[in-house]
Amino acid sequence: MSAQTILFLNQKGGVGKTTSAVNLGSALAQKGKKVLLIDLDSQGNLTSATSIDGRKPGLYEVIAGQCSAAEAIQQTPIRNLYAIASNINMAGLNIELVGEDEREFFLKRVLVGLEEDWDYILGDCPPSLGLVTVNAMVWAKHVIIPMQCEYFAMEGLNLLMRTVGNMKKSLNPDLEVLGILFTMYSKRTKLANEVVEDISSFFNTLVFKTMIPRNVRIAEAPSHGMPINVYDNASSGAKAYKALAEEVIERVARNT
Repeated sequence: MSAQTILFLNQKGGVGKTTSAVNLGSALAQKGKKVLLIDLDSQGNLTSATSIDGRKPGLYEVIAGQCSAAEAIQQTPIRNLYAIASNINMAGLNIELVGEDEREFFLKRVLVGLEEDWDYILGDCPPSLGLVTVNAMVWAKHVIIPMQCEYFAMEGLNLLMRTVGNMKKSLNPDLEVLGILFTMYSKRTKLANEVVEDISSFFNTLVFKTMIPRNVRIAEAPSHGMPINVYDNASSGAKAYKALAEEVIERVARNT
């Protein structure tokens, strides 16, 4: 078994990267998949959303050689769902790596061998295209781009697709965009529907059929340290992430 490695990537903040990583991970775990989440963001939102201990050694300590990736893995309260924490030390990593040789390969090196133990490894990237994100793109096979349905979405998406294309050419030929995921979608909003229509007509098969609705229960769940399918399994948000999990399993099978 070799894990499917998926990054949640967008240079914009507040588009639902962490929410989607946690909730897709939990939905896959609910289906019996063994899932590891990796928090790559110094803000540590994934760490708090999964109720793991941010004071324990996390990804920074793994990259700094203070412990192995296996030693940094913590079990979440959810069956089949595990995570590697992040902490504020990650904020300085972009600067620390700048002068290093082969600085784009640090993450890939420290995670080597880890893929054999998991069905899925999901990485939650910081909202920037700095060295940490570049390291993540060198390591992963798939990218999911979460997007809000807003006016400047297309511009940001074009930049991101170009960046992934450049990474594929220069540093990771295996890297593919698995899909574009609309988050915080409200079908009553004219703008939301126009953005979905525009991007779907342009990127067609890349857009996930599942759209994550604007849902109060999704917004509440992280403050309780729970994924949505544990916090409120009957909510529209939980149902959407279950549907996304099925779509991701299907797409990954098609792409491998």
